Amino acid sequence: MFPSHAPYLLYADDKGNIFEDTSLLAVGRVGADTVQIAAEDYIPLPEGSDFFHLPGRRGVGWDAKTQAFRECQKGWAVAAFVAPAYTLTHQAAWVTGNDAPRLPLYAYAAIGWTEEGFYTTAFRIDPDIRQDCNQFNQLYVEKGAKRMLKANTKNRLLKHLSNCALVYLCPAARNYFLNRWEAPLPTSPSCNSRCMGCISFQPKDHKITATQNRITFVPTPEEIAEIAVAHLEIAPNPVVSFGQGCEGEPLLQWETMRDAILLIRSQTQKGIINLNTNASKPQAVEALCKAGLQSIRVSMNSVQEPNYLSYYNPVNYTFADVVESIRTARKNGVWVSINYFVFPGYTDEAAEVDALRRFIVRNDINMIQWRNFNIDPEWYAEIVKPVEQPYYFGMKKLVDSIRETFPEVYHGYFNPGREIVFGS
Repeated sequence: MFPSHAPYLLYADDKGNIFEDTSLLAVGRVGADTVQIAAEDYIPLPEGSDFFHLPGRRGVGWDAKTQAFRECQKGWAVAAFVAPAYTLTHQAAWVTGNDAPRLPLYAYAAIGWTEEGFYTTAFRIDPDIRQDCNQFNQLYVEKGAKRMLKANTKNRLLKHLSNCALVYLCPAARNYFLNRWEAPLPTSPSCNSRCMGCISFQPKDHKITATQNRITFVPTPEEIAEIAVAHLEIAPNPVVSFGQGCEGEPLLQWETMRDAILLIRSQTQKGIINLNTNASKPQAVEALCKAGLQSIRVSMNSVQEPNYLSYYNPVNYTFADVVESIRTARKNGVWVSINYFVFPGYTDEAAEVDALRRFIVRNDINMIQWRNFNIDPEWYAEIVKPVEQPYYFGMKKLVDSIRETFPEVYHGYFNPGREIVFGS
């Protein structure tokens, strides 16, 4: 449903109250460029989305009278954090003041207002409802956690997941305590990447706070299997996943994962065992595939090596190792997804698009998860420089183009279950 007219720019006061500026129309940012937004790029703000006001930043809008972009001086810029399963097409546009703090680790979508309501710039990439906000009743999550903790007082991983569900409101952990869909299996306290936007560890010089704490121990294979088997046996369309936001890189604990997978599969053949990873250790991936790993999701900000290295800052692994891990998984018949961090103006820039097409052909990937990049856009641009004189495809056009050229590649936001991975 398109808005009846171009949405107005929003601004916020110091208390976070939001107002519309009817003298300015909302605009967006693509890469380093401020652009007008076509009506077809707007959708009503999805349920479960959040509003951000951005201290030290003035929103930019389009002045229809002067036919020019103009700053809004009435208050601070406003952006939307769009609900899961939606992919952004435009970020919010603003001008940053000299004393503005670095933004925390979220994605900042363009947003505007008409008499019909709030509108943002995104499209739904995945019909799966597993993280839709109307699927959660926190009272039931709390009851499930209380029941499971009472029944099992010794499993440390269970206690860790209860904190994720009850304190951080992690959707995956909440679904675990509701006995459904995808459940997390965090395993590794340490990491061999130094990602700028890591949500579980941030050095002081980054001037931002990690959004959640990492797991502080390595669970035993028995602790992992105890949680995984129970979930796989009773949950509808079940997936269990190593590699969560509350841990480092799971491949650093690949022997523990291998033993856990063998233990899980000795007790149940149901569901999918998945690994979310930086894919830094091809030999470890080989061992896990042979143990029974069925799905692997490789996180990447870019399929261009220089951009990847600038963001990930890998320790003792290379971009070639990532590629080799993907090929190793496919050689073993494992479903491979790219967790592709969407940043309008980078992801849909012509050089990246060309690189993505080559990457799909050379590495036979099964799926692209078009997930929004949670990072301060200006901070990211300091490290991964925008190209000069860019050509932008547009995010919807890019996805449609990949669908047309590679009809065998699946598109979504979440790790799929057996019905997609195996067609059953």
